[in-house]
Amino acid sequence: MIIDCHGHYTTAPQQLQAYRDAQVAHFDDPNKPQPELQGISDDEIRETIENNQLKAMQDRGADMTIFSPKASAMAHHIGDEAVSKTWTRINNDTIHRVTQLFPDQFIGVCQLPQSVGIPIGNSVDELTRCVNELGFVGCNLNPDPSGGRWTGPPLIDKVWYPFFEAMVELDVPAMIHVSSSCNPNFHATGAHYINADTTAFMQFLQGDLFGDFPDLRLIIPHGGGAVPYHWGRYRGLADMLGKPLLTEHIMKNVYFDTCVYHQPGIDLLFRVIDIDNILFASEMFGAVKGVDRETGHNFDDTKRYIDALQLSDAGQHKVFEANARRVFPRLDAQLKAKGR
Repeated sequence: MIIDCHGHYTTAPQQLQAYRDAQVAHFDDPNKPQPELQGISDDEIRETIENNQLKAMQDRGADMTIFSPKASAMAHHIGDEAVSKTWTRINNDTIHRVTQLFPDQFIGVCQLPQSVGIPIGNSVDELTRCVNELGFVGCNLNPDPSGGRWTGPPLIDKVWYPFFEAMVELDVPAMIHVSSSCNPNFHATGAHYINADTTAFMQFLQGDLFGDFPDLRLIIPHGGGAVPYHWGRYRGLADMLGKPLLTEHIMKNVYFDTCVYHQPGIDLLFRVIDIDNILFASEMFGAVKGVDRETGHNFDDTKRYIDALQLSDAGQHKVFEANARRVFPRLDAQLKAKGR
């Protein structure tokens, strides 16, 4: 079985974005009409999935995608907590509809109602609802709700602990995933995303988060940002800061995905990072949707790069399936209940 651990609903029906535009407009000017979500039929959802993600999964050989709302549209820096809560719930409910229409191909991961300056503990209720009521298996956790301004505390600060406690209690992982950037210095997918991935890893290195939460599981997407390329730098910094080896200090709890869009990058990821810490992912359709003119294939067809590594059968099983089932135990349980 081939499980893609990182997919977003970037092809959602236009009614969703129309609602968001009206919501933001009303927040900015209360004299404008209250937002109202126009009805989205099951057929509309089927069409957006069957002609896009599902078709690509079938063409590329994937069996299941761990699916969440469009990351760049979370936009936690826009509006206030009430705006974020409403927008988040609508998106998560839409993902749930996808998983009900395509239960064998998609399983949910939730957006969180984060907002600038609001305690992360306020997001626990939505996480709990999505896991216990909607059958979701994880969440996307934004380390920078300010949208590229980095005004909040680092992930190792104890203000995050109430949420980590809830994750451990529910036995779900989080993917560390920022959203859109409102800082003109940081292009969203080309800079802000990779900055955040790398920053999160360095924060984990500086602290002792996993000493406090030995059962916490976090996924750093996009191949771990710049971390694998600079692995020697982080090994050296750990030594300088008096920290244990990275394999002991961080990598019992942190995992990287394979959203790296060229063969040399995938080659490096697998040379540097232990295979037990790598989960297959493509993020289709996300940051890079085009065709690579050098190869003639889609940039985000990441299975092709992994196939080219010629891993052993055991290695392929870990990357494509076993690691995801271990990191997402609720996914494993649901699959086993279906005899898969």
